[in-house]
Amino acid sequence: MTSKLVSMASHEAENQTEASLRQAFELLEPKLRPPFALKVPSPEGYFQLNRAIVYGVLCEPHFSKIHIKHLHAIVTDGYCFFVDLLVGFVNELYVKLVDSAKIQLIWVAREMIDVEAVGLDDLLICLLRQIVGGDFSEDNLWLCSEILNLLWSKWDCLVELEPMILTSALYCYLRLLPDHCRLVPSKKLEALKQLEIKFCVRMLKEQFSLCMKIGRDLIRLLQELVHVPEFKALWKDLVFNPSEFKTPGFSDISQIYGTRTSSRLFLLRISPEMEAQLRFLLTHVKFGSQRRYQTWFAKKFLFGPERETLISDIVRFICCAHHPPNEIIQSEVVPRWAVVGWLLKCCTKNYIEANAKLALFYDWLFFDEKVDNIMNIEPAILLMVNSIPRYIDMTHTLLDFLFLLVDNYDMERKFLIVKGVSSSFGVLVRRGVIRSLDVLISCGALAPFLKERLGMFLSGMEMDACKNLRSSHLPLPIVIPSNLQNSSAVETQMLLSKVQSTRTKEDGSASNKSSDASVRISDDSAASCIPSVVCVDTNTLENLIRNFGEAVQKSNKMDLEPLEELLSSFVNLDNQVLSKGPQTDLLSSEIAKIYELNGYRLFAPLEFLQDNPDYDDELGSPTALIIRSFIYSQHQRMQEMLVFWSRHGFRVGARFLSYASRIAYEEHRGGHDLNELVVNKSTKGSDLNLLLLSFHVGSKMEMKPVSKLADGAFAAYRCFLMSLSTDADTSPSKLLFSDLLFCSGWKRKSLKNLSCSVFSHLSDLSIGNADFIRLLVDQLDHNDLVDMQFEIGLKKFSIFGENAENISNMIKNSLSWDYLLQHKLWALLRSEIAASEVKVEEIVMDFFCSDELDANKSAIAAGGLLALCSCRAPTPELVGAIIFLPNTTFPDFAATVLSTWAVSNVSMLFDSMANFSEKLGCKSDLINSSDGITINRSAILWLFDYHSARGLSHEDILSKFSS
Repeated sequence: MTSKLVSMASHEAENQTEASLRQAFELLEPKLRPPFALKVPSPEGYFQLNRAIVYGVLCEPHFSKIHIKHLHAIVTDGYCFFVDLLVGFVNELYVKLVDSAKIQLIWVAREMIDVEAVGLDDLLICLLRQIVGGDFSEDNLWLCSEILNLLWSKWDCLVELEPMILTSALYCYLRLLPDHCRLVPSKKLEALKQLEIKFCVRMLKEQFSLCMKIGRDLIRLLQELVHVPEFKALWKDLVFNPSEFKTPGFSDISQIYGTRTSSRLFLLRISPEMEAQLRFLLTHVKFGSQRRYQTWFAKKFLFGPERETLISDIVRFICCAHHPPNEIIQSEVVPRWAVVGWLLKCCTKNYIEANAKLALFYDWLFFDEKVDNIMNIEPAILLMVNSIPRYIDMTHTLLDFLFLLVDNYDMERKFLIVKGVSSSFGVLVRRGVIRSLDVLISCGALAPFLKERLGMFLSGMEMDACKNLRSSHLPLPIVIPSNLQNSSAVETQMLLSKVQSTRTKEDGSASNKSSDASVRISDDSAASCIPSVVCVDTNTLENLIRNFGEAVQKSNKMDLEPLEELLSSFVNLDNQVLSKGPQTDLLSSEIAKIYELNGYRLFAPLEFLQDNPDYDDELGSPTALIIRSFIYSQHQRMQEMLVFWSRHGFRVGARFLSYASRIAYEEHRGGHDLNELVVNKSTKGSDLNLLLLSFHVGSKMEMKPVSKLADGAFAAYRCFLMSLSTDADTSPSKLLFSDLLFCSGWKRKSLKNLSCSVFSHLSDLSIGNADFIRLLVDQLDHNDLVDMQFEIGLKKFSIFGENAENISNMIKNSLSWDYLLQHKLWALLRSEIAASEVKVEEIVMDFFCSDELDANKSAIAAGGLLALCSCRAPTPELVGAIIFLPNTTFPDFAATVLSTWAVSNVSMLFDSMANFSEKLGCKSDLINSSDGITINRSAILWLFDYHSARGLSHEDILSKFSS
């Protein structure tokens, strides 16, 4: 029989829940029409009557009021069974319901609110769970709107009866709103968005005590909405004026940070079907067999224009709402950390990946063992540890993101966050989730500064540093640079008013007095020729910063003039008045804070910048201006500022390397058109997609020839690395590798282009370095690998260098690598060594004379050496090495190489043999043993066969090798 409630394909089996309701309706249909029987039904009859009424309400809209009146007349359990039927029906069949049945569900939910039904909260929450994130279909937007209208119309009743329904709805709509704000609005979507904003703002203003029950995730959700005007004002009150919310006991946002979010709320953004599939994956699927389940899940739930926004919700669900028992944890079932790692790899947009990582680490930031569950933070640490060494980029990115959060998430309450993260590390080790953190600290592939930072957390130094940051700044002297001596007082004051400190309001009144003070400047035109210094009061630097902040706040944050003039002024201050250290640190710290509070983060990883294809942070941004200024000036004070930012968690090195390598790439791409680029300014550069090079050509700072820009950029970057290097763990080479590793993780950056520029311009820090080469073979795809082989073959740069011992060690280390990685390594090796001065004979002898040679593990390397020897010329040294290889593993190697040479270069082969035999006769140092000489068996057999075919005797051949 065709169902009146659900749409089902012909091949689908009948749903038992729907069938039981329909059968009850068909059986009792005569009793569902007035006049109703006055007889009290039996318990079983009561249940059947409830089933029949549910079906009647949903499939007979025109009789729905009659059915509800009938229900009112017979109800004996506070509508509990009736609501339970509705909840089960919605959870199981909502996605298949016909439109009329969905409309009736909203209607009957409204009726249940009016009669204060038992289980009402479960009904409304199961409806909220049917709203799918990232789904902008008409049906989904309709459900969003209808539930909002229902909540709005029944506001007073719900506040009194079921206030947690409003709390749950707030969580749901705060999570949906960012998706709706991101999409290009239509009339329907705009109306829905305004209704959502209206509901959420009303909750926050009128029922903040209910909002606080969400816990710390309330802040996480609100932060995605600070760009919405209605929420921006609320956010400012939340941070700076909490008394506005008129909630007893609430005085600071840190109180919300300390409240753990209930696991029930995380289920709101996961549909019942999605929850069932995830729990099955995490309960029954063996680790290693999960790929097809993950592929199915992604196709079902994540493949859509905006469906990836669900990933952060799924991560939160896995961490906080799915806690497997010990028997599952200790079994072969796929662990939670593996699924989280897969989800992070599914992210194709930067902001989605950033939100997913924040969801993963959020409980780390405020972890308190007395309040929080260790299972919430377990997936992150296991993902970082278990990604070593094969997926070291995952470990690197996650650990870096965690420290990025520590430094930037809430700078005013950094002490609280450091305490939470330190507590997380401590309890994970103490409770045995991991044995120790040595696996991270001793990992050679992990960036030195990350290991150093991790060590600081373990030793408590990070906590001490946070305490020290709370101390107030000392007043600092400042001077007016001599190149401003001819400026008018007004012009100078305008320059000084370009900078700001968004400090707390306590020092506002005192600082205003000094900022209003005018500075007398000589009008004598000759004064500019005299290197004089005009000292001003000690508060001037703070005034500069304060005024700069005001200028940034009033103008667009990408207006670079205030920053450019500030840097120029600071760089030109006289050394006698400005001492090294505190002033530079203060200025650097305040510039970063000012931009952070105005929505921009200096030196942010490119993957975390706003997801706008037209936006390029390496062109007209504060970060780019700072890097460009240092490239041109390489001034000591600019260098000190960069070092300060780098040592306080900013990714200065990675952004600097990215910037320099992009200049090198565009310079290479421009080729012979560089001169034309200079003539035509940015027009030609735009045509060639040389945007950064064009920007430099049009920059008023540009003083160097265009063809020398890359050299200058890398020279400045090298200078920066040298200034950071303090010991072996922070050597320039290790710092460079760390920056390269970070850049390679950004989807906007090509590892091939980065590496080519590094090996070209920083060869002394990169050539022959095993870490660099491992990174290349790990991450380069085959297309980029071939392009790099072409570049190497054209001698544009070298990767391995000419040290045969280093190359031999690298080959031996590669024997434990994955087979695909070994093949990639040998592709690069052949491209470089095939036509180089490297002594291949030393590499061959070292390889085949090794005591640890294994036929299986060493097969790819032996094949690589075979191809390498075959393409090299048969010099006397190389031929001698081949002839005297030991008769152990790969016994036919020597004969194969000789046979290849006999075809490609027979004349040189036998000349080299003769030459080598002469050296042996003269007791050469090449091979000298009192026990005589052992010739490779396959080599001598090949020689016998080759000469026998040409009529020579064996004695003639052997005589050539007698000493």
